[in-house]
Amino acid sequence: MKFRLLFSFYLITLFAISCGKDEEPTPDPIEETLYFPPINSETWETKSLQDLGWKTENEQVLYDFLEANGTDAFMILSNGRIVIEKYFGDFTATQVHSWNSAAKTLTAFTIGIAQEEGLLAITNPSSDYMGKGWSSLTPEQEQKITVRHHLTMTTGLDYTVPENFCTDKSCFVYKNEPGTYWYYHQGAYTVLDQIITGAVNQDFKTYFNAKIRNKIGMQGSWIKTADLNLYFSNARSMARFGLLNLNKGTWEDTPILSDASFFNAMTNTSQDLNKSYGYLWWLNGKSNYKVPGSEALFSGKLIPSGPDDLIAGLGAFDQKLYVIPSKKMVVVRMGDSAEEGELGPTDFDNELWIRLNALIN
Repeated sequence: MKFRLLFSFYLITLFAISCGKDEEPTPDPIEETLYFPPINSETWETKSLQDLGWKTENEQVLYDFLEANGTDAFMILSNGRIVIEKYFGDFTATQVHSWNSAAKTLTAFTIGIAQEEGLLAITNPSSDYMGKGWSSLTPEQEQKITVRHHLTMTTGLDYTVPENFCTDKSCFVYKNEPGTYWYYHQGAYTVLDQIITGAVNQDFKTYFNAKIRNKIGMQGSWIKTADLNLYFSNARSMARFGLLNLNKGTWEDTPILSDASFFNAMTNTSQDLNKSYGYLWWLNGKSNYKVPGSEALFSGKLIPSGPDDLIAGLGAFDQKLYVIPSKKMVVVRMGDSAEEGELGPTDFDNELWIRLNALIN
């Protein structure tokens, strides 16, 4: 009995060895590296929909939707490579378009660099960099407003003034204690340009160009329009900035923003009053959100059909910069009037992602 058991074990062992002796271990799939287009060049690697296994039968449906909604330029990057680059009507790859409020993300990133260089601290009063008396508040009230409050739309300044975009001293009036209320206050954001200028001791535009634009090969410029400072560029420049943020502040091997703590804070919930807002970036996948022009707090995700880890720069007339780390994707949309007059997130975001999901999933 003992011999038979040992012999059986011997046969089983021989069988296992013979079955596996010619088999090679299955290699782990090679992850595609993140690609960065060269500086000062039109060269940009591409990737086809077929290579990615996307559903090409849904491609035209996406284009029809974009064209019907006033889109001028649309791009998708996968791992930094261009998958889709489409222009509509007379709009071309070389033409520039305003980012509108999607450019707020440029300002937030610039603030992070200035803080990393020790030129400002976001926890300091904004009057440290703009000078005292930039508002109609008392000195004590003004001292309580920090740079971070401007970054998170929680300054407490009166957003019911006749002109929400106004940056005159008379337009900045006390309403709430800083940090206790969230409202999309354009004027309170716009003075961040002055804060940066005062902190770095040079014009905001010059500093931005040297620290971000020129280092990643963007083109474009800030143009003063009434009280607003708007950024204009081509679609590829917006895609470059999206790629920089997909790689968490590093352009290929060159750190542009090395402060990981600031980057993480910028792209995550910055306060409990609107969980879908970081430092001037919109965030998906959170439990609630507010939208520009409204005091209401809505439950649920900002873009129900969008990926939960999506972060976005969103501007009027549906300028879109989506960065999706889980998919290693960047999506750019520039246009004029998907939803006339709307700011920030709109129904267009959800409708677009329904069509994107049909293409990429």
